[in-house]
Amino acid sequence: MSHAVLGYPSFTENRSAVRTLVEAGVELIELQFPFSEPIADGPILTQANQAAVDCGATIHACFEFAGEMVKTYPKTLFIITTYFNILLKQGVERFIEAVADAGIVGLIAPDLPPEEASEYIEVCRRFHIAAIFLVTPQNREPRLRQVAQAASGMVYCVARKGVTGTQTLFSDTFEPYLHRLRAATHLPIGVGFGVQSQQDIDYLTGKADIAIVCTQAIKVQIEQGLEPLSRFIKGLRPISDAP
Repeated sequence: MSHAVLGYPSFTENRSAVRTLVEAGVELIELQFPFSEPIADGPILTQANQAAVDCGATIHACFEFAGEMVKTYPKTLFIITTYFNILLKQGVERFIEAVADAGIVGLIAPDLPPEEASEYIEVCRRFHIAAIFLVTPQNREPRLRQVAQAASGMVYCVARKGVTGTQTLFSDTFEPYLHRLRAATHLPIGVGFGVQSQQDIDYLTGKADIAIVCTQAIKVQIEQGLEPLSRFIKGLRPISDAP
């Protein structure tokens, strides 16, 4: 699973990046609707969000782009990531209905805790949109069960404390954390926040269901270009698993 911040550097470059990700074998793609205060994101994604906002990326344009990607790549699953202020401004039901109309399968609002999400969860269920929630290593079993009960589609397992972008060094406590989460849910588990290398993927193989590689993919694209991005994504898989 990988990522594009819509409008950064432009929708034209987003289009090329998504094509590159799909052709390199990415199966799920987060389309981030930019927000000026992305509190869960590290410096690279924060800068990308602000640049997209400054360039005038609109919610309407983001939905048009999302719908285009779904039609262009029908075998790829697309998820929208954005902050809950965007949904409040648009209207929660109106926004989620637009998500469904675009053919998007899931929604991540990283700043929305499940205990404040009853309306959001109900509307997502009504429109058959996966409501994806985050868990962290600091969450104990009751919290993991609460999040798992609220979630649908998958659970986003944050690999470490902090924001996106910094490489994660998996410690001895990480695997027991995954075991606790696995005991709390039957949903697929995706691991993100600092997953950057084939060694990370090798470590997660057999422990989690989805490797979420976002910031590093955008960094490679911006600093090196699309061909290096393709090589980077393909290099995350063993050759025998390549598409």
